[in-house]
Amino acid sequence: MIDKIVASMAEAMAGIRGGSTILLGGFGAVGQPNQLIDGLIETGARDLVMVANNAGTGRKGLARLMELGRVRRVICSFPRSTGSVVFEELYRAGKIELEIVPQGTLAERMRAAGAGVGAFYTPTAVGTQLARGKETREINGRMHVLEYALKGDVALVEAWQADRWGNLTYRKSGRNFNAVMATAADCTIVQAQHLVELGALDPEAIVTPGIFVDRVLHVPYGDPPV
Repeated sequence: MIDKIVASMAEAMAGIRGGSTILLGGFGAVGQPNQLIDGLIETGARDLVMVANNAGTGRKGLARLMELGRVRRVICSFPRSTGSVVFEELYRAGKIELEIVPQGTLAERMRAAGAGVGAFYTPTAVGTQLARGKETREINGRMHVLEYALKGDVALVEAWQADRWGNLTYRKSGRNFNAVMATAADCTIVQAQHLVELGALDPEAIVTPGIFVDRVLHVPYGDPPV
């Protein structure tokens, strides 16, 4: 019987190694799997490469992970945002590396990884510092930059509903990066607000099929499903 639901945070986080590339869902604070970040902190894993939309806010979640010295490199679109105090402190001190990727390109690099596409050309960033040192090619009279797929060792995802096979739905902006990241890692770990019986999810409403999901931890909060 397939059952991807785990009973504890320790079971959800088992096997995460130092030096891993972690895909972290969320658009700012919306849809971010904060409890899984706390669990990642508890593992003690260090030298991590974190892929996220931004570089954390305040001193919780991703920011806390960085403040504890666990993160070597951040790959994101918006490193500076309201409350990004920890990242700015570390970056100014030369204690953390940064790779800025345009938001659409970041999403497409992970989508490509999930689809088995090794690289793609995009006109985004042509002629800017972000394209420096990258291969370029003219396609249909317009210059494009070659971008490589971005795969994670682990994806940490927040979902609205999940069943025991790992099929997932998302709620509104909670879908953001979570859905694409779920497909792009060797191990996808989900914190789900609601667990439902197998067959309860409308197949047309499932955004992430369970084939992409390895572990589901029930983290109940928010409104009941409707």
